[in-house]
Amino acid sequence: MAKNKRHPFKTFLVGFVSFAIVFVVAFFGIQFFTKTGIFKIPGVVYYGEGLNNDELSILHGIFDDEELVLDKDVAIDARTVEERPLLEPGEYLYSIEVPTNSFYENRDDVSEYTETEIEWIPLEQLDFTRKLLSKDGYYFLDDFDHGAKFRIISFDSEKFDEEIQPLVENSFAKDYPSKDTVLTFAQTGVTAMSRGMNAKLKAIGGDATYFAENIKDYLSSFDLTHTSNESSFTDYASSANICSDKRFIDTLTAIGLDIVELTGNHNQDCGDEAARESIDTYNEKGIKIVGGGKTAEEAKKPLNINDKNSKVTFLAYNLSTGGATYDATPGANQYYEEDAVTNINKAKENGDLVIVDIQYYECSGYASEYEDRTCDYANSSAGDQVGFFRHLIDLGADIVVGTSAHQPQTYELYGDGVIFYGLGNLFFDQIWWPGTTRSLILSHYIYGNKLLQTKVVPTVYDSTMQTRLMDKEKKEWFIERLMSVRP
Repeated sequence: MAKNKRHPFKTFLVGFVSFAIVFVVAFFGIQFFTKTGIFKIPGVVYYGEGLNNDELSILHGIFDDEELVLDKDVAIDARTVEERPLLEPGEYLYSIEVPTNSFYENRDDVSEYTETEIEWIPLEQLDFTRKLLSKDGYYFLDDFDHGAKFRIISFDSEKFDEEIQPLVENSFAKDYPSKDTVLTFAQTGVTAMSRGMNAKLKAIGGDATYFAENIKDYLSSFDLTHTSNESSFTDYASSANICSDKRFIDTLTAIGLDIVELTGNHNQDCGDEAARESIDTYNEKGIKIVGGGKTAEEAKKPLNINDKNSKVTFLAYNLSTGGATYDATPGANQYYEEDAVTNINKAKENGDLVIVDIQYYECSGYASEYEDRTCDYANSSAGDQVGFFRHLIDLGADIVVGTSAHQPQTYELYGDGVIFYGLGNLFFDQIWWPGTTRSLILSHYIYGNKLLQTKVVPTVYDSTMQTRLMDKEKKEWFIERLMSVRP
């Protein structure tokens, strides 16, 4: 009897079906045990207890989308630290909060207040109308790594780069002010290195850096340092005139001077040639000039500053008892309303921060035996100082500074700007009146054309004629004194 032969097609079919069954079982078995394919469990979002309500609201808005299916789990949490951390992969510096108080406060550090007296605000909200406080001795805009609360958001996922980062980058990655982006600008008051300072220079052997010894490190630490110098350099300087020994240029370079204002009413005391040669000296040293020049046309030019992505238009005028130029002779920039309006409007159209300095009529309420407070007020020997300075803010200036007062005057917020009525003497020989031995340094912090802060730092000198920063106790007393008489 013949043997039954399996039909080749049937053999193929049985083999194919067996292979298919094994393949399907293996395929779905692997998915089942590895939780992939149809058995895949979507990634889960785990919210940590450190997250606050605002952060949770943003996160829910991202991850609660019904169409979003994560491949891997993600754990999200947050923490606050008091020192800027080095961020790990998956971490974002989400917010920085800084301690503030009233603009008019005389105390500087968080430790001097109760917690309820301090307002912690997001750094984005900081502007010159609030006073930034130091914390543990750190001033955030000088340090950037301390003096604030740093909020860190962390995302822990096996697929952070591919899956999570594209979802959260726009909400949690932020750029903050830094040393590379904040322009620091120190404005100082009257400098008139003359008369008694000429005699002192001779007595100490001619080293003019002596007068800057105790202030140079502070002033040279700024991106830009300014002073209003009222005396020209000449070989004919003496103990009897308001002229500067030529060696006094070393005092200015020691403090890192970048900008010299020439609105003063004494720069021609030593003659036109000395004034011209002094301008040449500034140019040789790379010191920019504002508010004065070899001619009236040159003197009226604004100083345009473009640094660290900030633009500043610096205007300076003379409205005083003399010193202005009206022709081809050297001198200060005379104030004309039309010129001020044109320059301020042009600067504002360009988006610049506008600083206007004014050499105004001087307050001369001096006394040798007691603290005469006449000049603390925004008063002058002539004219309406308060009204005129406020008018410049109304025209569009952001900062208005009086650079004629030989002793510091009060200051105030006004309109959309801030006014400092008088800065006092940075370098001068007036040691016989208490008020004239003091000055205010304005430490401006500018970010993207915005004035973040102006820190007010008082100085003082004595018979040594070496200017120094005022000590803490004296500083608080003096700032409170000036604030008590603001308009």
